[in-house]
Amino acid sequence: MISYLDIAIPPRSEHLWRYTGWKRIHPTKVDEVPIVDELSFSEGTDFQSEGSTEIARSFIHSVSKKSVQLDLSDQIIDLNIRASGHMCAGELTINSTGNSTLVIRLSGEPGWAGLRITGTVEGQLSVVLVNDLAKDAHLLRCEDWKVNRDSKLAFSTLSSGGILIKSDIRVNLSESGSSCAGAIASHGHESRHDDHHVEIIHNAGHTDSTLVIHSACGDASHSISTGLLTIVKGADGSDAGQVFRNLLLSPKARAESIPELEVLADDVKAAHGAASAAISPEQIHYLCSRGLSPAQADSLIVEGFLMDAFRNVKNNEVINVIRTRLLVHLECLVNG
Repeated sequence: MISYLDIAIPPRSEHLWRYTGWKRIHPTKVDEVPIVDELSFSEGTDFQSEGSTEIARSFIHSVSKKSVQLDLSDQIIDLNIRASGHMCAGELTINSTGNSTLVIRLSGEPGWAGLRITGTVEGQLSVVLVNDLAKDAHLLRCEDWKVNRDSKLAFSTLSSGGILIKSDIRVNLSESGSSCAGAIASHGHESRHDDHHVEIIHNAGHTDSTLVIHSACGDASHSISTGLLTIVKGADGSDAGQVFRNLLLSPKARAESIPELEVLADDVKAAHGAASAAISPEQIHYLCSRGLSPAQADSLIVEGFLMDAFRNVKNNEVINVIRTRLLVHLECLVNG
């Protein structure tokens, strides 16, 4: 397997690295493989992971001292991942069968953290990742999922921690009847930079996918949402759709949304859309007239907007976790 140092540094013209270049998210110099601490996993067993030819995945693999495997079978699992130290990294491999739910909470106060997740789904898996990192942390997150025949992956993310976040999520709908539903909510505050890149490939016919990303951007924050849905030649009967929405809470906030479709088959359904808007003064006025402060009114609107990203999530365990963590996060900002 090719090593990290043998991989060319990707240019900013490459779609994945356009808004958050590799030099920006690398913890040191790009020609270095630093020594880092381990991520702490509350569940799983030690596992020998495989390398990759993609630069971010190869880098995390090169620096990680900890690789954990988690086998799920008709279970509900809470997985706490703790990041600490100046730099830390780890890899997680998930094998899911039956109907399972996985709640991942990423917390801690690292300077930089790298997390690589590789998963295979046989049956149904609902997985949610809550980013609760300290506000000055940097995070590089890579995920690769394979969804097998007549199986479904529902992946959700609540991203509110850290200062510089780069997420690269890829899903392979490998066989007929496989499907995925993605839902991501990002809250930008202060100078937070949150970049989500999602690729879903329909490698077989009669596969379905949906992707919804909502970003609420306040202060001088910057949110980026890029998505590529690919339906390969011969994957007839597939249905793919993605919608990105941005709520701008401040004149200095920025949001970029780039949904893309690559359709090489004939008999398919495919759609995409993006929209951005400022918060409505009428809504603020109405809520303040009911006794809320402007900050409380903003918080209530943000809560409703971000929770709407998960409107297609049918798993009550996932929704309860997301709502609880979001309310705690918003309350801390209002009272902080």
